[in-house]
This record gives sequence, structure tokens and C-alpha cells, in this order.
Amino acid sequence: MGFWENKKIIVTGGAGFLGSRIVEKLAGRGCRKVFVPRSADCDLVQPENVRRLYREADPNMVIHLAAKVGGIGANQANPGKFFYDNLMMGAQMMEQGRLFGVEKFVAIGTICSYPKFTPVPFKEDDLWNGYPEETNAPYGLAKKMLLVQSQAYRQQYGFNSIFLLPVNLYGPRDNFDPNTSHVIPALIRKCIEAVRNGEPEIVVWGTGEPTREFLYVEDAAEGILLAAERYNKSEPVNLGMGFEISIRDLVQRIALLTGFTGKIRWDPSKPDGQMRRMLDTTRAEKEFGFRAGLGIDEGLKRTIEWYRKNKAG
Repeated sequence: MGFWENKKIIVTGGAGFLGSRIVEKLAGRGCRKVFVPRSADCDLVQPENVRRLYREADPNMVIHLAAKVGGIGANQANPGKFFYDNLMMGAQMMEQGRLFGVEKFVAIGTICSYPKFTPVPFKEDDLWNGYPEETNAPYGLAKKMLLVQSQAYRQQYGFNSIFLLPVNLYGPRDNFDPNTSHVIPALIRKCIEAVRNGEPEIVVWGTGEPTREFLYVEDAAEGILLAAERYNKSEPVNLGMGFEISIRDLVQRIALLTGFTGKIRWDPSKPDGQMRRMLDTTRAEKEFGFRAGLGIDEGLKRTIEWYRKNKAG
């Protein structure tokens, strides 16, 4: 509690899915000075907005979560925008943080930065051993530049920044927009709408064979704050559960939990993305004591319950 009590914190993306959890947990830790820039008022792609943000907030620490992000379809439709916006936001936020003398900069990356053929489980030392999976490479590479910047700034300026790599997140208050959502909210919405409308089948992208790892959003927020409190090195750190599930198995679990009993039709003309993704989470536990707490089945139940109460219909 004492660590956060008198600190002034900028949380970019603090009104979003993960960021809102960070802000809530900061309040619970006694932090009373949290500044959350809203994208409608403060476009962080524009340098003058970033400088104004620092002048107004005068922060001790920055937790940079803001990103232009989406599923495979959104990445394929917007590779240039996802690359440019994420690159410019990250580079400018860290550079201005250095110039303004912030005590610590917490940069949030993405596992889309890992090479396409990374051995499973993904270890942080494998980050540079190949090119990312093509469907989201521009986004993944833009975010990985934060790691390069972090390490270069520590070497030249002694700037205290850290770089975290959360696995795919899910949970209540996720983005359920079918055009931009990730796989879990997209499947939950699809199944619940099929039940409500009496549809005999749902169509799911790909073959169902790829595996993914998912981390409940509350666990991710806790991991980020533990790192902010305890970790002060520029080596990247994975945040995950260390558990993978096939998309086919995931769809079946969501169908069961939502009551969908119709046919699941796979569309192999749509891309699968990377075939396997699972993180080695040893470093996070060793360096700052983080272990995920909530299993996938309970997390799915809570997410489905929230969607039924707040979004369905």
C-alpha cells in the first residue's frame, strides 16, 4: 500500500478492458492520483498531445496500455494503421517520459511479437529468433519496438522501464464487437445469439486445430502491478497461465456453457493464425511472484454471465 500512496500515475488505455482493472486495483492499493487520458481528447499518435499529457499529469510512473488492436480480421484489414499508431504511441510516450524524468515506465507488449515458429512454451529469450506470424506481424513488431527502446534507454540514460508480454486476455467487460473482438468474446456472442435466434449452426473461422493460452483479465492486472512494484530490469517478462487449449475444445466448452446445441461448422478458408501459443511463465514468478489464479472454465463462466446480464439482446 505504501508504495502507491503518494504516487502520480498515468495509465494510457485506462478506460479500456485491461486498463480499467489497473485503475481499480490502483485505487485499492491506496493510489489517489491516477490520470487516464481519453482517446477522444488525447490522441497519443500526435506528439503535441503526448507532451501536453505529461505537463498536465506530472507523473511519477507511466503504465502504457493504449494500443490499436483486434483479432485476425482486424489485423488483416489494418496492417498499416496498427503498425504506425502503435509504434508512434509507444515511442513518444517513452521518450517524453524520459525527458520529463518519470521514475518508471511500464510498457505492455504482446505475444504477437513472438516468431511464427517459436518452440512451445514461448520463452522470452526466443523473441528474436524469427519473424512473427504474418496475419499480425505489423502490430507485433510495432509493440516489440518498445522492448528495443526500453533496453536502449536503460543502457544510455539509466531510464527505468520494463516490458511485459501478456498472453490473450478475456473476461467481463471485454470487447464483443464481431468486427474487432478476439476469439473468446466473439464465440460467446455467436453462441448466445444462435441460441436466442434458434439458429441450427454457427460458423467458426479456421480448422479449430490451433492452440491458444488465455489469461483472465483480473489476473493480468495483478501481474502488471506486481511488476510495477517489484521488477526493475529491461529483460522482457511473460504474463500467462502456462496452459494451452485448442480452439476446437474452446468452442465446445463455450457452446456447453451457453447452452448452444447446434452444429459447429468450421471454415478452413479463413486463417488459423499461429498454430500454437503458450508461454513459459517461470520468469514472472521468479522475479516478482506472479502466478495466475483463475482457471479457464471458471473464467468463461464469469465472462458469459456478465455478457448475458449486460450485452445479450
